[in-house]
Amino acid sequence: MAGYLASEGVTATIERGAATAPVSKPASKKPTPGKRGGFLRSSNGKKVIMAVTGAVMVLFLVLHMLGNLKIFLGRDSFNEYAEALRTLLEPIAPYRTVLTILEVGLVVSVVLHMWAAISLARRARHARPVKYVAKKSQAQGYTTHIMRWGGVTILLFVIWHLLDLTFGVVNPKGYDSAPADRMIAGFDLSRWWVTLFYIVAVAMVGLHLRHGIWSMFQTLGWATRVKALRPLAALVSAVLVIGFLAPPLAVTFGVIK
Repeated sequence: MAGYLASEGVTATIERGAATAPVSKPASKKPTPGKRGGFLRSSNGKKVIMAVTGAVMVLFLVLHMLGNLKIFLGRDSFNEYAEALRTLLEPIAPYRTVLTILEVGLVVSVVLHMWAAISLARRARHARPVKYVAKKSQAQGYTTHIMRWGGVTILLFVIWHLLDLTFGVVNPKGYDSAPADRMIAGFDLSRWWVTLFYIVAVAMVGLHLRHGIWSMFQTLGWATRVKALRPLAALVSAVLVIGFLAPPLAVTFGVIK
């Protein structure tokens, strides 16, 4: 009996000790270094990248359009404009240095813009692995196709445009000719298919710009405060399309010879 009571006392002591023993808390997990992305890797950061790089490209298009319109002032005016681009800040900077820096900056903007767009599209697709039952509206589908295939068309056009008018590789006049001569030869009526490709590509640029400029305003938080920004985006796109199409069409139909 004494032994039984002793064993009961030991058991009670053990149980009381187990009940009153301090409970160890699970160690808090610290964030693993390197897995936590910065602002630019977040969705909002990538939208900001798209907005900033988009603004850079719009500025380039505006300046490029104004330069192209100088062809209406005569060959000499257009050639002087092209030469002025190559001699910016001379003699402080060597020949074509500033223009090369601007071109590299533009290429970087295009690459970052495409990277951000593709990353956001992939993130949105992974966020909803199961497709919606309801079909997208026709407007949404139209915009998606324009932004996707329009981007491909614009890329192909830019490559051709550089080979034709910048480097003269596929231009009848070649690289050693004057810029105005390359433009006039490039859009000659005998090369009507080049003009047609130009028209399609510029129209795609306009549609891409209208949606892109409006998206930029939304990203910056201006769209809800200023109602006139949507028609402004359409107006800027229309002006750029008309401005870019005017010189090649004038050459093709013999207005500029």
